[in-house]
Amino acid sequence: MAAPALQRGGTDVPETNADTAREEAVEAALAKLDLDAKARLLAGQDMWSLPALPEIGLASLVMSDGPIGVRGVRWTADDPSVALPSPTALAATWDPALARRAGRLLAQEARRKGVHVLLAPTVNLHRSPLGGRHFEAYSEDPYLTGAIGTGYVQGVQDGGVGTTVKHFVGNDAETERFTVDNRIAPRPLRELYLAPFEAIVRNAHPWGIMTAYNRVNGTTMTEHRYLVNEVLRGEWGFDGYNVSDWMAARSTKGDIEGGLDVAMPGPRTVYGEALAAAVRAGEVEESAVDAAVRNVLRLAARVGALEGAPAVVAE
Repeated sequence: MAAPALQRGGTDVPETNADTAREEAVEAALAKLDLDAKARLLAGQDMWSLPALPEIGLASLVMSDGPIGVRGVRWTADDPSVALPSPTALAATWDPALARRAGRLLAQEARRKGVHVLLAPTVNLHRSPLGGRHFEAYSEDPYLTGAIGTGYVQGVQDGGVGTTVKHFVGNDAETERFTVDNRIAPRPLRELYLAPFEAIVRNAHPWGIMTAYNRVNGTTMTEHRYLVNEVLRGEWGFDGYNVSDWMAARSTKGDIEGGLDVAMPGPRTVYGEALAAAVRAGEVEESAVDAAVRNVLRLAARVGALEGAPAVVAE
């Protein structure tokens, strides 16, 4: 399968040079931002989007749910969505190539609706028959989940739209999902719960991850330095943006130091003005803010929302 074309300012850029050109654009944009602008970029401006920063050529990044279709930013019969079979049915085909085709279709829908990033796929496991959102997830099997999720992510990103693999991690049941502390031993954590995420990160290079509401072994996932900074980013090499599940972010200092880049939704979050104030008070290092902003700008570059950066051009 041919690799997607890349463009910069209307001129084709060889794929081998695209990452370098993108990182140069990201660093140039970051250097122009003051603390308040950086902190504002990490907080949702409303339910579904991040603020635009015209001074650096950054458009507002728009997100949408998308497990079986792209909802968009509003509910209306005037703008219906294509609805695909549920992810569970998709996984039952055992066909990652079909999942990739489904992802490409969803990317087309996303672009039609002005959406840059899908808040999908859901790759938690079917661990209980009482899981009310299991239709959004693929399987009880981590290997199958990783394979189908890889195809889905590749397809969506073939179309120049970002994915947000969720919910990282251990968010596999509905009971007390906002507050539960899931105590998981090291081996099942690696071989079951983390395995689909690892396969997708290593094989499909998703542009986003969503951290879950729950705790894992005592630490809430939006503040989980070990699983986010050491495992996800360190061991697996994830270089995308990390967004909270909606209203999951609870601590300005804990979240930014735990590797959370974006707190959604807005406008009231633990980032924005609160994050800038924490830096000025010496509670948070500005370098941590810079790292998060860099990840958001990289996402913007990949989806074509940052001027001067190469973006994936839909086939």
